[in-house]
Amino acid sequence: MELRGKVAVITGGTRGIGLAIARSFAEQGAAVVLASRSQKAVDAAVELIQRQGGQAAGMAVDVAQYAQVQSLLRLALSQFGRLDIWVNNAGTAGPYGPTLDLCTRAFSEVVQTNILGVYHGSRAAMLHFVAQGSGKLINLLGHGYKGPVPWQNAYSASKAWVRSFTKALAEEYKDSGVGVFAFNPGMVLTDLVTDVQVVEGSQPRLEKFPMVVRMLAKPVEVPAQKAVWLASCATDGKTGLLVSLFSPWTMLVGALKEGWRALLKRPEPPLDLRIRVIPIDQDETNAV
Repeated sequence: MELRGKVAVITGGTRGIGLAIARSFAEQGAAVVLASRSQKAVDAAVELIQRQGGQAAGMAVDVAQYAQVQSLLRLALSQFGRLDIWVNNAGTAGPYGPTLDLCTRAFSEVVQTNILGVYHGSRAAMLHFVAQGSGKLINLLGHGYKGPVPWQNAYSASKAWVRSFTKALAEEYKDSGVGVFAFNPGMVLTDLVTDVQVVEGSQPRLEKFPMVVRMLAKPVEVPAQKAVWLASCATDGKTGLLVSLFSPWTMLVGALKEGWRALLKRPEPPLDLRIRVIPIDQDETNAV
């Protein structure tokens, strides 16, 4: 029970990586406070964790609105009396396609969720953590945090911003007793990967995407367990860490497995992958 007695907030915590992190935290003894845009989804996730013996609460929050993020912090304090861990997981990929083919609304929603959401969550959590002299802030990275990714310009640029912001925040408050971490889970088998919107005309670029998913996508339990480690006493005094679950070795192993399968002419494993084609400039996004 590595997190016994701790209280953790997880944004985007009702599905995918966020829900897996919440469940793993609860299994390790933490009380968890979940947020997403849908109160129905929040209620279902809270009920799931409570049914499995964990402590949980939650509320519907738009992380692009700082007042709502502050309300989430107040809920954690009123419900459980303290706050020890904050995970900024809420994120949206936006449609796949050339930058100029995305409507401004779709691009802006990625910025508001992935950038403003991380800023708002980090500000609310850090004000509390610095005042109490302890706490763990975990900001999630993603594809593009190291450099540009064409046809995913909004998402990749937002993750590069998260990396820079998190590293700077860690340096500014390195003597505060607060741990500030950037965490790249790599490709994970969630609906952010399996339910993809592509701008009309760009779908040929995704012909090999199913193979990439088979090679690289890992189950949600893998990053969830690493998040437990980041939130635990194992990282005390190690602020500024950038932890990544993707490496050239990961890619090599995935390629070898896929190549071996093809060589033996074994059937492709089932993959529930949905690629939706949307018109240029259509106001659609794929948000948590």
